[in-house]
Amino acid sequence: MDSGRLKPGWTRVAFGDVVRLSTDRSSDPKSAGFKRYVGLEHLDPGNLAIRRWGNVADGTTFTAVFRAGQVLFGKRRSYQRKVAVPDFGGVCSGDIYVLESRDDRQLLAELLPFVCQTEAFFQHAIGTSAGSLSPRTNWRSLAAYEFALPPLDEQHRIAAALRKTDRVAEALLALVEATQLVHASLFDSLLDRSAARSVALGSLLIDAPRNGCSAVEASAPTGHWVLGLDALTKSGYRPGRLKPVQPTAAMLNSVVQTGDLLISRSNTLDRVGFPGIFNEERCDVSWPDTMMRLSTDPSVSRPRFLELFLQSVSGRRQIQRFAAGTSASMKKINAHAIRQIWVPLPPPTTQDAILRQVGGVASAHTEVKRRLEALQGLRSTIVSSVL
Repeated sequence: MDSGRLKPGWTRVAFGDVVRLSTDRSSDPKSAGFKRYVGLEHLDPGNLAIRRWGNVADGTTFTAVFRAGQVLFGKRRSYQRKVAVPDFGGVCSGDIYVLESRDDRQLLAELLPFVCQTEAFFQHAIGTSAGSLSPRTNWRSLAAYEFALPPLDEQHRIAAALRKTDRVAEALLALVEATQLVHASLFDSLLDRSAARSVALGSLLIDAPRNGCSAVEASAPTGHWVLGLDALTKSGYRPGRLKPVQPTAAMLNSVVQTGDLLISRSNTLDRVGFPGIFNEERCDVSWPDTMMRLSTDPSVSRPRFLELFLQSVSGRRQIQRFAAGTSASMKKINAHAIRQIWVPLPPPTTQDAILRQVGGVASAHTEVKRRLEALQGLRSTIVSSVL
């Protein structure tokens, strides 16, 4: 769009002319009074709120300082579309840019995160990224990005409308989490009443837990994909979290099948060991080396039952106890530990009865998630069309 086609009052600007890259650093965040650190793994695509973080007291190598209200943009693997606005101060990964408006009278600070969430901005960041394994964009390239800037009064109206949309999304997200808690509580209660005997998970496996393989990420679609680590959540598998990769023989030998039970083996302590059943009808997706596939005999242990147990309080407690690693931010669980998890196992008919009873809550949870995802998709379309 050239300047002759701009709406009245709008101006065409370069991103770097209205946005400043913060270079504040702290070599000793703890002594400086910072309590929290944020890595890329703490940023959720499509969600400006930061709901997870690490504790500086546990140790961190991060030195980039951010303040409440600044914008955090993930420069590494920018196709993951990670943008956030913290409501607290701390330090963050060097793979995160800390951005702020140069002048609130030119670019409203509240509008900046929405500019960074437009499809055009993401495409510019992806197109200017370099590196095959972990592509990164750079500030010089982002600063050159040009976009149409509305007049200040219209910026206020746009930002206010989008904030209202975000509040609705936050309410839906809270409902998603509430239904997840009800679902988990009901499952635990029914499992306790079943008086099931406990068996080692290893005794239920018909094959050894199998790691995926390393994937060389591609900058453009290749026809083959690998699951992103965020595909496994505390409520199970989340579709659409895929990365394009160059298909290798090892990758084609690790193609995930519909109904496969996967578990993350490397993540933060609160997310390592998340299970999920792959539910997409496709054969062009592999699982990565940060996940394991668990193969069980469904006539003995229903995959959905096992998934729910691994999500339960008891299952999570065991997984976190086995998780190891010297890093404060990343932990791992291996096949040996997976085999040692004790699973209360009622007869298959009782498993089916439990699954039927929790099914209603699960359906409500799924429906709320569907509505949240639909709202997020609509919001993304609105952001890109308005700006």
